[in-house]
Amino acid sequence: MKKGLILEGGGMRALFTAGILDVMMEERITVDGTVGVSAGATFGCNYKSVQPGRPLRYNLRFMKDPRYMGWRTLLKDGNLVSAEFSYHTMPTELDIFDAETFAANPMEFHVVCTDVYTGKPVYKKLTHVDYDCLEWLRASASMPIVSRPVEVGGYKLLDGGIADSIPLRYFQDLGYERNIVILTQPKGFTKKRTKLMPAFHLFTRRYPAIVKAMGRRHLMYNEQLEYLQQQEEEGRILLIYPPEPLPIGRTEQNEKKMRHVYGLGRRMGLDRLEEIKAFLAAE
Repeated sequence: MKKGLILEGGGMRALFTAGILDVMMEERITVDGTVGVSAGATFGCNYKSVQPGRPLRYNLRFMKDPRYMGWRTLLKDGNLVSAEFSYHTMPTELDIFDAETFAANPMEFHVVCTDVYTGKPVYKKLTHVDYDCLEWLRASASMPIVSRPVEVGGYKLLDGGIADSIPLRYFQDLGYERNIVILTQPKGFTKKRTKLMPAFHLFTRRYPAIVKAMGRRHLMYNEQLEYLQQQEEEGRILLIYPPEPLPIGRTEQNEKKMRHVYGLGRRMGLDRLEEIKAFLAAE
């Protein structure tokens, strides 16, 4: 029976996820495959490379670096998070991503992106780390309006959360029968239609499929939450979510908040450690 891990995005909210994954790594808990969306992908890839602590470490180290993220990079190259420094220079030279361990680890790792021309999800299994792999990760986390579409693999892509925020069905279709799903919103959360639709109409008008997808994203997301509840009641998934709304912004640069959210994740991982082990051990 294949066992999987589904990681929602949410920008810096995903430090909660990173805390849980660090506990799992420290306890040597593995799965057959992981799929990450947006920050769930960029932070979650460290689970396959077995590098606990890395997402928090590099975000704290570079959060004030103008080369990493901010309005300066947005004005300079059209990306709030720098394309070259954040996704290529940093992981290959400054806080090195363990490409050798990533490739050797038999666990599958998938990312979700959104095709800007169709508004549909594009899924990619990453097996080794090269320039294109890092571009797939960048594409998965490229928020519309504040990011340029990423061209890789014959596609033009933006954030995977636009089209498939919680890709449980995708993994089930691949044969993953028991899945742990880590969310970055608390129990009872429902998504409302974004108030930024005028901005999407203005800044992404070249890609009407993205505008349309953003207009119905709340419907897609809330339907996925209903499906999660059903699957949880049937015992098919283990659902983990924050105990409270996470007090952090998507592009947060406050060290205290970042450490707090990461700490919430660690505590959640420890609190549910035996439950996680038992769920994965069951056949």
